[in-house]
Amino acid sequence: MSDTMIREAVPGDVAGLVECSVALFAEDGGTRDATLNVDWPKEFSADSIRAGIDDPARLILAAVRDGEVVGQLSGKVAEAVAIRPVRVATLVSLYVRPEARDGGLGAQLVAAFKDWARTIDADRIAVTAYATNEAAIRFYRRCGFEPYQLTLEADL
Repeated sequence: MSDTMIREAVPGDVAGLVECSVALFAEDGGTRDATLNVDWPKEFSADSIRAGIDDPARLILAAVRDGEVVGQLSGKVAEAVAIRPVRVATLVSLYVRPEARDGGLGAQLVAAFKDWARTIDADRIAVTAYATNEAAIRFYRRCGFEPYQLTLEADL
């Protein structure tokens, strides 16, 4: 098995990034959130990814091994506003294919996200995870994230 390269996504990565998005929705949100449209990535993520590749307010990383996308990370930055005068870079999604896990690739993707956040002069970084996804919460805590907010919801 060869090394995995992490780089900013290019148009040729879109199909592999869509596959990662489909898998993420099925594995994470699809098992934890009955309100989530698990078909969203199949219907819309290719256009979203293409638009994000050239958007300076977004980051789309591809982890590529042997010419195949085996992981992805997407992030975005929110500008400072009067009510919260800080720039926050949010890690929107992260996925590593099961066969590429347990080798530190997720942590490398997060490190690349943090580097990007520094280069765009973000003041803070953020990520959300389902409260029932204990493995993700442990992972993000190991990467330096700490609890900040808690969202509570209820069906009507």
